[in-house]
Amino acid sequence: MTPKSPPQDTEVAARFADTQPPKAPVPPPPPPSDAGPQSLRGVSGQVPHAVEKRPKKPLRASAPKRSRRRPNDAAKTKRRRKFWQRKLRFTREGRYFLGITMGVGFAAINTGNNLLYLLLGLMLSLIIVSGVMSEISLRHLAVKRRLPARAQVGRSHLVEIEVFNEKEHVPSYAIEVEDQRAEQPADKRCFFLKISPRSAQVAAYRRLPSQRGKESHVGFRIATRFPFGLFEKSREVDCDDDLIIYPKVETVRLPNQGRGERSGDTGPLGRGHSEETFALRPMRDGEDPRDLYWRKSTVPGQFVMRERAEQMHREVQLKLDVYRKEVDSEEEREAQDEAFELRIIDLASRAVAHIKRGDRVLIKTNADERISAGRSRGIDPLLRFLALVELREASESAIPGGKNDAEAAA
Repeated sequence: MTPKSPPQDTEVAARFADTQPPKAPVPPPPPPSDAGPQSLRGVSGQVPHAVEKRPKKPLRASAPKRSRRRPNDAAKTKRRRKFWQRKLRFTREGRYFLGITMGVGFAAINTGNNLLYLLLGLMLSLIIVSGVMSEISLRHLAVKRRLPARAQVGRSHLVEIEVFNEKEHVPSYAIEVEDQRAEQPADKRCFFLKISPRSAQVAAYRRLPSQRGKESHVGFRIATRFPFGLFEKSREVDCDDDLIIYPKVETVRLPNQGRGERSGDTGPLGRGHSEETFALRPMRDGEDPRDLYWRKSTVPGQFVMRERAEQMHREVQLKLDVYRKEVDSEEEREAQDEAFELRIIDLASRAVAHIKRGDRVLIKTNADERISAGRSRGIDPLLRFLALVELREASESAIPGGKNDAEAAA
């Protein structure tokens, strides 16, 4: 159906128009003013106050946007990474337990027995509890190593391992610390049964080095099998330390010194200021009475003075060839290495024997390296140099700087 159109009667339209209120007349626009392009006169005829335009402020350089990450977010991220750096290894008992757990699980699924499901849940809960408690034992442990002041081939030394538990209330149980060395198998471990909170435990292991040179300790491996021994969870900690292994020293019998030869090739002793006596003579007027020789001055009226000897020591020079000869076969090359090691042992033994006798020792190489030591300085500089020296190729003979290497080793 179409809608009906409204009535078109003129009388009805006139009545409808009479009922509407009259519209207000629209005021004409104000005439243009001569004072400016636009008048500020309002409707009431009053002129408002002049509006001052403020100068625009210069634009400031936008500050760099701050990162939404907090300052300690990097440390938290690093801790999260370390948290996931764990290694898990099954023990023999753990493999058996896991196999039994899987068998119980298959049996429970196939039979639908509630008792098997209960047993399966109990066994799985033991695995979860084992992982949580082992993680608590491994966390917040600080490990420190104490190396000896000296280490020598053929003599055992002790290395101390200290573990500090940084947790406030929870102890750590069954902690095993393995000392790791660069390019060497890890064969030394220390076991700590219990480490109380906020306390430290110290253990040590004994090691017998078999090769001279620099030994680099790179870190620790901390492991635990707590609480049930089903799994071994471990983590690695970085801790770099270096230990210089001195060459082996054997007993050497030096030739006896002749009478009056303590000064070496410089001739007999002369007058000086050492503690040894050179000669005795009567006291003269005006001499220092502190040099009186009281054993001979007991006769009344006769005083004997002691003349001191000059303090001179014998200097011994030891030579070392550090360049390898050109050979064709590998067997001859190994023979040179063995001969070089025997030469190092001989030099170290003779140097120790001479210094014990009071001589001064100078080791000189054909690479323009030299180092000396005596009784006042000790034998450590010589042994350190002999521990770090290596056999070089003949092509390196023209390379300068060997003397600086010897000074650095000293």
